[in-house]
Amino acid sequence: MGTLVALLLIVALFVILGAGVWVGIAVLGVAFIGMELFTTRPAGDALALTVWGSLSSWTLTALPLFIWMGEILLKTRLSEGMFRGLAPWLQWLPGRLLHTNIIGCTIFAAVSGSSAATCATIGKITLPELAKRNYPEQISIGSLAGAGTLGLLIPPSIIMIVYGVAADVSIGKLFIAGVIPGLMLAALFMGYTIVWALRHPGSIPPADIKLSFAGKLAESRHLIPVMLLIVAVLGSIYLGVATATEAAALGVVGALVLSAFQRTLTRQTFVDSLMAATRLYCMIALILAGSAFLALSMGFIGLPRQLAETIGALNLPPFGLIMLLMVFFIVLGCFLDGISMVVLTMAVLLPTLQTAGIDLLWFGIFIVVVVEMAQVTPPVGFNLFVLQGMTKRQINTIAVAAFPYFLMMMLAVLAIWFFPGLVTYLPSQMKL
Repeated sequence: MGTLVALLLIVALFVILGAGVWVGIAVLGVAFIGMELFTTRPAGDALALTVWGSLSSWTLTALPLFIWMGEILLKTRLSEGMFRGLAPWLQWLPGRLLHTNIIGCTIFAAVSGSSAATCATIGKITLPELAKRNYPEQISIGSLAGAGTLGLLIPPSIIMIVYGVAADVSIGKLFIAGVIPGLMLAALFMGYTIVWALRHPGSIPPADIKLSFAGKLAESRHLIPVMLLIVAVLGSIYLGVATATEAAALGVVGALVLSAFQRTLTRQTFVDSLMAATRLYCMIALILAGSAFLALSMGFIGLPRQLAETIGALNLPPFGLIMLLMVFFIVLGCFLDGISMVVLTMAVLLPTLQTAGIDLLWFGIFIVVVVEMAQVTPPVGFNLFVLQGMTKRQINTIAVAAFPYFLMMMLAVLAIWFFPGLVTYLPSQMKL
């Protein structure tokens, strides 16, 4: 019965999306259908309560603020300074400025804790600049979609907090455990980009005018404003001065101050940045609301629990269990956000994991990487939706561009399985 219900909901989702309905509305509609037809819970009040609850979170306030910070950097041309400062140092590397997507997301991931915020903020800065320099759109979008997922793995991470509470694992140790895998994944993304550039040498624009070392240092002064902003936001979090949301507000104020100091802030650029951030966040918020209601609907129907119980009953060896769980969470991630996946399945999976002797700290990093993979899988991959809103390209086009980076994440899962010390070494050295 559960399989039939799942198939019906999948068909309903594709039919509604095929009719041209907005993604957020389509997900809300499927959740409403599931709640009405397959549960006794009244769908109307559940919809109202869930949508309000999902969008009234104080933590979520960081998302529009970080998006606005990126818009300010874009509209006031501060982002051009970042490219001007980075360009001389990346010309020797195959792929050149494509690596700004990955480097930028790696740095910003240590600020936001959100995949959507990382992807949206860095994308607003990098995509226009890459397009202006005639970099291939597919690899530009794909590298951003993949690297944007680092917002979940490099601490601080919202989903790590949720997992730590659900599995009774130290959140501090989870944060530290995510550092090496996060940097490793960024290196894998850069490695693939280098290989792609070597295989398509004619697709990458030629290097700019070569500069001496002194000339590179001189150009690097254009990095100072953006780096000061990053240091202020990062430092406020890691010094315990501000929460992620407060740091986001600090980032907005800092971006406004820097743009005013450089005399690029006008009334028009202020209004344009605010309106652009509002439009993008409203798109993301509608999807978040739909996902929250879909998670509630599926929870009442019992689909996640049924699937998790089926996996637990197979009695697989640890490696087989992990591989099956990877497939399970990727499929589940096609319809749920990462937090909902963790909340709805962990209670059932924990006894199975403990019986199999799997370290729950290690599993926390595993599940974050797998949730990252779900961020770039249609039909409900958040990074795909964010990029669709920015580029106006079809979801399938963006998913194809992101697929190689999806494979890099699969390689990362295998790496942490065969070399668990990548996850456990740093936490073992800390007294938390």
